[in-house]
Amino acid sequence: MERLTRLVLAAPKSVLTGALALLVIFGVYGAGVAGHLLSGGFEDPHSESAQASKILENDFERGSIQVVFKIDAPGRDVTVDPLVAKIGKPLVAEIKGYDFVQDPVLSIWTDPAAAKNLISKDKSSTLIIVPLAGGENVAPGHAQELAERFAGERDGVTITATGQGKVFADTNKQVSKDLAIAEGIAIPISFIALIIIFGGVIAAALPLVVGIFAIVGTLALLRVFALFTDVSIFAMNLATAMGLALAIDYTLLIVTRYREEVAGGLDRPAAIRRAMSTAGRTVMFSAVTVGLSLSGLLLFHQYFLRSFAYAGLAVVVVALLGSLVITPALLAVLGDRIDGWDLRKPIRRLLGRPEHGFIPTEQTWWYRFVQWVLRRAAPVALIVTVLLLVLGAPFLSMKLGFPDDRILPTSQSSRVAMDEIRSDYAQKLGGEVTVVVTGSTDQAVDDYAAKLSAVKGADAVTTPDAVFAGGQPVGPRQSDDRRGDHRILTVANNINPLDDQGKQLLAELRAVPKPASADVKFAGIAASTEDTVASIYHQLPWVLLWIAVATFILLFLFTGSVVLPLKALVLNLLSLSVTFGAVVWIFQEGHFGALGTTATGFITATMPILMFCVAFGLSMDYEVFLLGRIREEWLKSDKTTADSDHAVAYGLASTGRVITAAALLMAIVFAAMIASQVSFMRMFGLGLTIAVLMDATLIRMLLVPAFMRLMGRANWWAPAPLRKLHDKIGLSES
Repeated sequence: MERLTRLVLAAPKSVLTGALALLVIFGVYGAGVAGHLLSGGFEDPHSESAQASKILENDFERGSIQVVFKIDAPGRDVTVDPLVAKIGKPLVAEIKGYDFVQDPVLSIWTDPAAAKNLISKDKSSTLIIVPLAGGENVAPGHAQELAERFAGERDGVTITATGQGKVFADTNKQVSKDLAIAEGIAIPISFIALIIIFGGVIAAALPLVVGIFAIVGTLALLRVFALFTDVSIFAMNLATAMGLALAIDYTLLIVTRYREEVAGGLDRPAAIRRAMSTAGRTVMFSAVTVGLSLSGLLLFHQYFLRSFAYAGLAVVVVALLGSLVITPALLAVLGDRIDGWDLRKPIRRLLGRPEHGFIPTEQTWWYRFVQWVLRRAAPVALIVTVLLLVLGAPFLSMKLGFPDDRILPTSQSSRVAMDEIRSDYAQKLGGEVTVVVTGSTDQAVDDYAAKLSAVKGADAVTTPDAVFAGGQPVGPRQSDDRRGDHRILTVANNINPLDDQGKQLLAELRAVPKPASADVKFAGIAASTEDTVASIYHQLPWVLLWIAVATFILLFLFTGSVVLPLKALVLNLLSLSVTFGAVVWIFQEGHFGALGTTATGFITATMPILMFCVAFGLSMDYEVFLLGRIREEWLKSDKTTADSDHAVAYGLASTGRVITAAALLMAIVFAAMIASQVSFMRMFGLGLTIAVLMDATLIRMLLVPAFMRLMGRANWWAPAPLRKLHDKIGLSES
């Protein structure tokens, strides 16, 4: 760190010129990143339902993604009205002409057998269901193309595009809009908060400069990642939020330490070197901790989750480089001007208040507060722990599900159309279960279909040759549902695939004995949801183990203790339980109006683990800041119990203001995401805001000093072999 800082200080203007050139390159390349990212990625590609969808797509040319056109003719009977037929029939014919449209395109004019399910209860509207090629990566673009061509009004008849493909396309556009809004909220409010914290406009601008560099650089890296792998468009939200948050966090710590060293009598170049060799090392160590926590997302198979690992690791690297290179260069170039435009002096003169000189740490409010907590350690620890457990209790009733159109605002046309379909049509759209049977005989498949049709909730089951209901054949059928060794069975039902009845139906269908020597795979919304949740639960223990072990090792290397890492893990889990409890209480159960979203009775399956990895990494970020100062003071002492208490109080008092300020700024950044119109991104923003504030207040200000007081000198205990290992390879701030 010392050598890097000396290198930067040797030519700070050249460093800033190079950073500016990089910023321009990143900006030009990353400007169009949204067009290269995808809106899917929730499924596990190795799951049974995903493999069945691949067979349907590749062998039968039946895409799992559809666009649905809803034709509304108020006051008319769509089944007999000539105007509706005059509009609808050519519409279906033209849609079929697109090479990415697959069979069968269902409508009342081309498929009379399905007509009853495509007509509203009052017969004033009808649906055209269009399967699209390309899967979740390409189909949304096709859906948008068809919507732009055919949606609109013709002779009083309204045509609205909806369905999963259009919902994905609308989500892509909404995310880009939300990103701009979040930046527009977070950056100016953060700047105002930084002016209040630093007192001067120039100093407040430093973290924002590094933050903008981190955001722009990360978006450019996401576009690079998109050349080699699938990347979710939602990763842009994390890149923006964490880029700004981490840059502010790291720069705030470095600048605060720099000012302390200047106030302590060092000249400015020496103060920069001292700040970078202490706070800079802590920032680097903290970045590694955050990166390791986010890297756990790479263990999941869903590219939605993996994309957040790409974005998180990229933003940590870019924010770290910006903090360690751009910050000292700016400090060197600015010199005394870092304190320019100091607004505190005119405000104090206006209010008639004297200027505050340097206040020893032991005389600050923070030190006195921590001493108060230390004297009441047992009751504080008990009361706060019980409070956190109560607030986190709703987490025990968490239910996981799959996102649908209800993630969009109620004003979005595709969402409005789906709401109308749910209320105005007798048949539930998308509830059918598709079964792909490979390697069996026609008779065995028919026998299997008969058993499936006898399951409660199954209205009928179609095979390539017949239709079954109630366990009996009800008629012959001719179709192309047979290709090579593959046969398709479709289980028709009128059950919502996302509710408990839909899950029960799928479980009973899967429990039916399969044909001998046949490979059977289930597809459809219910199967995809079930497989996604199962995949997450399967990988979850490994992810948690990776994060816990990596964090424990790093904190041990930093502190030389095995007690403090364990304490950090337990307190972070306790803090995160409150976050999940709030998310379930608001977004699953619908309290506070679900913050303007639609409560569906479940949480999007990928969000809890995503929030856990991000929030855990950020909480460890503060843990490193705090333990660095506590350990620094502990090593200076005679290592008695009283010295331990003083080290805790001193460490908290000396970092309390900067950690609280950093947490406040980070909360502002994440709270800006609550403005998102995509429901689970709003949930993500609220969850991280609560996690950051909870960690910086109840955990850092109350539980950490209380538990460290109760442990006393045992805080620093480690077995003799590990102490020797730490003496050889341990890390420290100084």
